[in-house]
Parts: sequence; C-alpha cells; structure tokens
Amino acid sequence: MFDTLTSSFKGAIDKIRFYDDDKALKKALTELKKSLLKADVHHKVVKELLTNVEKEVKGDVGKEKFLRALEKDLTRILTAKGNQGFVFASKPPTVVLMIGLQGSGKTTTTGKLAYFLKEQRKKKVLVVAGDLQRLAAVEQLRQICEQIDVTLVADEHKTPEQIVKEALTKAKKELYDVVLIDTAGRLAIDDELMDELANIKKVAQPDELFYVADAMTGMDAVRTAQTFKDKIGITGVVLSKFDGDSKGGIALGIAHQVGVPLRFIGAGEKMPDLEQFIPDRIVSRLMGAGDLESLAEKTANIIDEKQAKQLNKKIRKGKFNFNDFLEQMESMKKLGSMKSIMGMIPGMGGMAKQIGDMDLDNSQEMKQIKALISSMTPKERENPDLLNNTRKRRLASGAGMSQMHVNRVLKQFKNAGKMAKQLSGKGGMKQMQEMMKQAKGGGIPR
Repeated sequence: MFDTLTSSFKGAIDKIRFYDDDKALKKALTELKKSLLKADVHHKVVKELLTNVEKEVKGDVGKEKFLRALEKDLTRILTAKGNQGFVFASKPPTVVLMIGLQGSGKTTTTGKLAYFLKEQRKKKVLVVAGDLQRLAAVEQLRQICEQIDVTLVADEHKTPEQIVKEALTKAKKELYDVVLIDTAGRLAIDDELMDELANIKKVAQPDELFYVADAMTGMDAVRTAQTFKDKIGITGVVLSKFDGDSKGGIALGIAHQVGVPLRFIGAGEKMPDLEQFIPDRIVSRLMGAGDLESLAEKTANIIDEKQAKQLNKKIRKGKFNFNDFLEQMESMKKLGSMKSIMGMIPGMGGMAKQIGDMDLDNSQEMKQIKALISSMTPKERENPDLLNNTRKRRLASGAGMSQMHVNRVLKQFKNAGKMAKQLSGKGGMKQMQEMMKQAKGGGIPR
C-alpha cells in the first residue's frame, strides 16, 4: 500500500554508509527530497521533514541515528490531534456523519466502516441512507448492508433530516452502539450542498464528521478537505481508493496540512479493505518493518481461538477435511486483500507488490476447487479417503473438470494436509525455515 514511499525511505537510508559522514547525509537528504516530491508529498511537508531530520543528526551521522530521526519526525507529521482510528462516544450511540464530494467513494466507505465496527469491534451498527440526491445511492447502500448483515434505515419519500431523526430514535430505543449517516455529495462544493449538510448536522448532533477524500485526486483532496473543515467542520479524514494511487504521498501530508487526523485508509474493493491509520504503526510499515500489531488485531477478531485449537488437533491427527478447508477460506476472506495482509508482515512488502490485486477467492483455481467440493456428498467432504474412481468420475462431471484434474487437486490437498501435519508437530517451524533456505539456494552465506 505504501510501495513508492517505502522505496523512497529505503533509497535514502542506503545512502548512509559511514558513521559521522556529512557528505553521505546530504546525499541521503537529496535522494529523499527527490523521491518524496515524486511520490506527490506536498513540498512544504517535505521541507519540514528534511529540515528536522538534518537538525537531529547534524555532526553525528550514523545509519541508526538517521533512522531514529526519520521515524520520530514522520510520526510527528502523521499525528494530528492525537485521536487516531475510531473513538467511541462516552455514551452510545456514537453518531458519525460521512461527508465528501460525489464520486469520492463515500457510500462504499460507509459500508466498509460498518463492517469494520461489526467484525473487528463487535459493535451493533445502524446505517442511515441520507443521500437522496444520487438515484442509485440508497440501492447501493441497501445491497452493501445486506452483504455485511447490518441494519439500514432508508426512505426515499422523506427528507434526509426526517430519516436521521427516525434513525436516532431507533438507535437509542434498540441500543445500537454506532450510527453511520451517509450524506449527499456534489461534483463540486456549492452552497446548496453545504446548507443540506449543515441541516443534517444540526439534527444528528454527530460525535464525528468523517470527510471521505479520494486519494487519486492528490493535492485537490487536501484543498477540498480544508474547505469542508472551514464550512462544516470535520474531525477526521478517510482516504478512499488508496490502492489506485500508486504514489501515495497524499497520506503523508493530509493530516498535517488540514490539521485533523487521518483516521482510516481504504485500499481495495472488498468490505474488509479498510485500515485504521495509527501513525506509529504506519511509520513502521513505511520503514519496511511491517505492522504485526494491526495484523494481530485483525486476525484475533476473525479467527476464533477455540476453533483454531480444534483445527490444530485435527491437523495433527491427519484429519483435515474439505469442510475445514472451506471454513478457513471464509475466514481468510474476512481479513481483506492478500496484498494488504502481506504489507503488514516485516520483510514482505516487496512480495505484496508482486501479489498486486490477487484475489484468492475469485481465482480460476479456487472456483474449480469450490465447484469440486460442491459436487461432493457430506460424507465425502468429511472423509476424502472415500473418493474412489467411480466417485471421482461423478465429481469430474459435476464440477465440469477432467478426472485427471480432479486427481491433481485431490493429490495437492492430500500433500498440503501432510505438510501441515508435519509443521504442527515439534520442530515444525524449524523444518519450514530449512525448506525456505533450500528454496533460496542454501540460505545466507556465513
């Protein structure tokens, strides 16, 4: 997600080779300046960052000190008003007004935020369709809410203010934790839009006003965020379509320039593809160190510890079956895109770039495997050893595959089960590391 920026910092750090070398420092700062400007970071932010880093390490240059100074100042620039991620009101429900221009991805982001709060924070969420300007907005939100199993309040025959009033009454009566209100946008800022938002704000009395900014609009996103802040007031920014912005520099300056925290980043088409923006964790990723804390939070809320233990027992006994496989695939879907997961693992940022937008769930191979499993009887799913040649012929016909392909898939599944059994035992991880070393050609030379 931060490929270009991470490469910029890596290139600068590599220029610092010797201790106490001012020439190397100048080279590193020049390299960093060029890279950051190329990555679309605002020139004032770049200048401030470089000035502070140079002051910090002047006369005592070393790679470690340069790294610490860079890390410290990046965290300062990315931090605005302290409260990052999602902050709940002291008395529920927490009311959030989602605002922004038309086409910024506001409706989709509302759905993603509802999914995040429901799945990762285990909150009861109510979504309100307050955008009656765009004909398809209510229907789009209805489909999203059905997909993520969240309640929607919508009525195309009432005013946005009436709908918001009804929703707030329902939220208090039925003890909802969070109310997310999607509002109308325009292609450009105008008085009519601002008046409508001001009226909804008056009725909703929101705890948060999240401005959804399209990352692909670059510096325009900063300017429009500033205008919304001045005219309506915003407490946080959510960057949408960040996966489409290959430069990524907007994330580095928007909070600092507008003076409100960047709270979330949306990077991907799926509902789980929304990440909390927590400065020190993001800096860790920018420096190529990954973000295991966010990954642990994500997996802890999705992977049930009791189920994981039961699965591990099954694997150790060699009883991992096709039902278990489907369950694991469903869990993986909730984690979001493979690219974002890999980006959180230290040293895997480069691999995330190679993976790109790979979709495990919708790959051709995965579709065929699912078709194959769907053609099985419940007993066959539970016990793959039952699959003799007659049954395999039936499966091939049901899944639209050749019997040779069926045999190959079943063999792969069996081998994967054997490997998992080996790795789950004592010394399993050591075996895995040895295998990886061999794959790289004998490991690191000593």
